Amino acid sequence: AGLRGILRTLWLDVVEPVLQGLEYKVELKKPPRIWWCPTGPLAFLPIHAAGQYDTASVGRKLSDYVVSSYTPTLTAILSEARIKAKSFKLLAVALPLTPYASSLPYTTNEIERIQKLTTKTSLVELTSESATVKRVVEEMKASDWVHLACHGEQVIEKAMKSGLLLHDKKLELSEMIKLSLPRAEFAFLSACQTATGDEKVAEESVHLASGMLFAGYRGLIATMWSINDKDAPQVAEDVYQRILKDGKPKREEAARALHDAVKRLREESKGDMLSWVPFIHIGR
Repeated sequence: AGLRGILRTLWLDVVEPVLQGLEYKVELKKPPRIWWCPTGPLAFLPIHAAGQYDTASVGRKLSDYVVSSYTPTLTAILSEARIKAKSFKLLAVALPLTPYASSLPYTTNEIERIQKLTTKTSLVELTSESATVKRVVEEMKASDWVHLACHGEQVIEKAMKSGLLLHDKKLELSEMIKLSLPRAEFAFLSACQTATGDEKVAEESVHLASGMLFAGYRGLIATMWSINDKDAPQVAEDVYQRILKDGKPKREEAARALHDAVKRLREESKGDMLSWVPFIHIGR
């Protein structure tokens, strides 16, 4: 059955009954938002992609009805008043070559695409050897948004040892959640395994993306498993075109922007479900 079978089972046994209970109807133009807060084994499954993909019929997949987001806890999506900084700052980190990990050549192109969309905003770039833990942490503290195009590592036995593989060493989750990030608003984790849960603590959904929510970010885009290096630049460009429209940052549009970007990727992927299913939105 594979992934297609899993998504069909999720649709028939989990998602479709929820939509029927909520009396949701097909809405392709302006679908409402829904937040999934899965626990136990469900925390590992791509609920957002549930559907029957062996048919072209409208209304047989979740994305025909809603824009999906995830949250590790209910409190993580409650609004908090926050004073916005006078000047917007976006930090973009790219590691096409990491001394102790495989190469990610398309990350350079990814940052170049973002660069073209940020002419009216303040962009700080840290690439290759300049993307050390010290420098990245310094800039994270001074930035509203952060885009991380690098490897992520999930340590199943010790979730807090999971982290982002930067030039000199790993920025661990245990360190990230200790940071004071007063301006933190949005993060795009364009890295491998950024939202893979730890089976021993699945109830708490401890993974990199959730860890960044706890560190202060309000919303994130992440991936559930390793993605095709060439897909990330296109998804990133599609998302930023929407959330940086006219040079005005709109983090609240991120979930809808990803919904549309993934739809485009799905239509262009010619049946390759592993290319588009991993992308998820977390938080507000």
